[in-house]
Amino acid sequence: MRSEPVHREVVDDDALSRTVVRLREAGIALPTFAQLASPSLIPPRVLAALADVGLDDPHPLNLFRVHWSNGSDRTRLVDVPEHLVLPRALTGVEARIVVALGDRFPLIRAHKVLAAYGCLAPRLASGTFDPTRHRAVWPSTGNYCRGGVAISRLLGCRGVAVLPEGMSRERFDWLDRWVSDPADVVTTPGTESNVKEIYDRCRELAADPDNVVLNQFSELGNYLVHYLATGTALERVFESLREREPKLRLRAFVSATGSAGTIAAGDRLKERYGSLTVACEALECPTLLYNGFGEHNIQGIGDKHVPLIHNVLATDVVLAVSDRATDRLGVLFGTEAGRRHLARRGVSDGALAGLPSLGLSSICNVLGAIKVAKHFGLGSDDVLVTVATDGAPMYDSERETARARYFPDGFDRVAAAETYGEHLLGAATDHLRELDSNERRRIFNLGYYTWVEQQDVSLADFEARRDPAFWKALPDRVAAWDDLIDDLNARTGVLEAL
Repeated sequence: MRSEPVHREVVDDDALSRTVVRLREAGIALPTFAQLASPSLIPPRVLAALADVGLDDPHPLNLFRVHWSNGSDRTRLVDVPEHLVLPRALTGVEARIVVALGDRFPLIRAHKVLAAYGCLAPRLASGTFDPTRHRAVWPSTGNYCRGGVAISRLLGCRGVAVLPEGMSRERFDWLDRWVSDPADVVTTPGTESNVKEIYDRCRELAADPDNVVLNQFSELGNYLVHYLATGTALERVFESLREREPKLRLRAFVSATGSAGTIAAGDRLKERYGSLTVACEALECPTLLYNGFGEHNIQGIGDKHVPLIHNVLATDVVLAVSDRATDRLGVLFGTEAGRRHLARRGVSDGALAGLPSLGLSSICNVLGAIKVAKHFGLGSDDVLVTVATDGAPMYDSERETARARYFPDGFDRVAAAETYGEHLLGAATDHLRELDSNERRRIFNLGYYTWVEQQDVSLADFEARRDPAFWKALPDRVAAWDDLIDDLNARTGVLEAL
């Protein structure tokens, strides 16, 4: 099972004609990649029409909210994406750790809805996905398949979620509300790190020609939408800080690898600022760091393989964070006793108010940034940026499980102090590796076993990714995709009718 290439021209005129009819009848228009990167480009008539649409309604106009520029009320359009600047009282380091907030996204309150759109929209516009026939299959460990189901519904087609059975209850509750048929939720054995089992099930589904697998781990649309939209959003956040403090330097972008979509923003930031790109993974399954394997509970970061769209040779640091730390900090941030302790330690009310925006993978990203700041001895003029992929409400059940596991006698002031001291002030620089050329090649080569031996990627296509020119040429595709989207919108006439 492998993803088909996404073309820069119309491939099937008949399929595209059927798509035009479907979208016209349903009143669906598609935003361009440029509009999602810079929402100020969205036509004013679209923004005016959005005023009457609920944030999480299955309404096609919500496609134009799939960007980082939603305000805290998730309706207002803001110039600078919502973010937290974490105080030293919380992080224990002088460097500025800045977190862009993914729970401002519509429909699923997580940024994976952006990745899903980036994978499906070019296929619709090129005629390689026919919404009157095809089902979109979304392999995921949770948020991407939720985003895929939401985007499928908004685009008038059927979406199928494929995810491990051990993921958080909240993910399945959301899917139950959004799928049209319970059979469209397909579970596989295991939990977060059981990605191969997802691939195996998708291979079976792909035997039906009406199923189109949109594999986030190999879809270039995932890489490119984050390179453009997430990279631009983080640029705006950093520049807003530098306007007030011109001495600030962007030193690193820190991201869990996951499907390697989000970390593509690091390529853009490196080009602009020369920043480091830092990949995080779970210590319990340190695939990149130690060629390791295992199970863990940092939901949303993936492992046991190297995604095809991960630009490994441009990654500078790999580090691991334990799920003991993320689970326990989830309890600290999500309980009254924990927040009271943080307040006593000097964490501001504003910072405390932002903690519900940090889910498990978001906490992992923050801990990774703390480790990097300590390892490189970064100071008050140094900025590390990262993202909160989703918020704490997606993990209420996981937090209760962690409380019972780690704090069977209750989570009180003493437990809060111990957790804060161990995992924030006491965050160590172990399990962190600066990558030289040999280490980068080692990680790159690990991908062979997944993609060439198991997923039918040709050796030539696999090897082409070693060349930096391959990655530098990719953003040129976006303009062609946007032209196709513009042509599709012109044919449906939906935008003009608003």
